[in-house]
Amino acid sequence: MSSNQYVNDILNELQHTLSQINDSEMQSMAEHILRSNKIFVAGAGRSGLMGKAFAMRLMHLGLQVYVVGETVTPGIGQGDMLLLCSGSGETGSLKLMAQKAAGAGATIGLVTIKPESTIGQVAESVVRIPASAKEETASAGAAVTSQPMGSLFEQGLLLVMDALVLLLMNKQEITGADMFGRHANLE
Repeated sequence: MSSNQYVNDILNELQHTLSQINDSEMQSMAEHILRSNKIFVAGAGRSGLMGKAFAMRLMHLGLQVYVVGETVTPGIGQGDMLLLCSGSGETGSLKLMAQKAAGAGATIGLVTIKPESTIGQVAESVVRIPASAKEETASAGAAVTSQPMGSLFEQGLLLVMDALVLLLMNKQEITGADMFGRHANLE
């Protein structure tokens, strides 16, 4: 198979998956983000990398945002939000973070494949991406994907979060030009 066919297959999978995103879940997540004093973003592995990209865009929007685990990340508290990126919603370190954040009075948000997961059950806002978890790629009943190990979820995660950015831009009446003024300038 040619590389162009692989690209077309990936695009078709993304189109099918993302066409099922629930707008009310996206609207709710955007409202929770906008009501938060500070937003803390975390994920493990590739999902965490997608979360970092989202955190950067939230900063460009002028929101006070931190990536969990960075040396300049402060403590979380009342009025803050922890936004987790986890396909399974069962990642051990993220479950612990959710528990600690809830104990500190923070709101929990989750972007996941499984809203019924442990983290999903404690989250006030959940966006479901109907993809396959990495452990389900080859199992019966999983969403159809030719991609390995959760790639469809991770790609969908990046695009869903970019759609959230557009939604937030619209709600705040912010343009790309406004955001560019906050772009890094020490490069």
